[in-house]
This record gives sequence, C-alpha cells and structure tokens, in this order.
Amino acid sequence: MKIAEIGNVIQFKDGLKGIVEKVNENSVIVDLTYMSNFRELDLEHKTVVNHKNYQIIAETL
Repeated sequence: MKIAEIGNVIQFKDGLKGIVEKVNENSVIVDLTYMSNFRELDLEHKTVVNHKNYQIIAETL
C-alpha cells in the first residue's frame, strides 16, 4: 500500500475525492472542496481518512 503525499488527489468512500493537506502516521487530512459538486453534497470542508481506506488517483509532480 502506497501512502499519499501532500498535494495528491485521493478517492475514498463512495467516490468522494479530495486533496491531501497533511499526512499523519495512520491517516491523511483531506480538503474536499476539490470536488466540483462539493456544495451540493453539504459536507464539511475537511475530513480524516485512514491510509487503508483510499486510493491515490493523481500524484504531485
């Protein structure tokens, strides 16, 4: 399992996507405002996702 880095775009839980803002030992903090339908989903701006529960879909260069 590859751990995401700051700036990576990840996908998790039913297709939600976000940009990694901080990497912790067991999780990442993700900014959900990346999604075009963010406002429609009525979600918090940020969330915590365990390393086991996401896939990296775009890496930083």
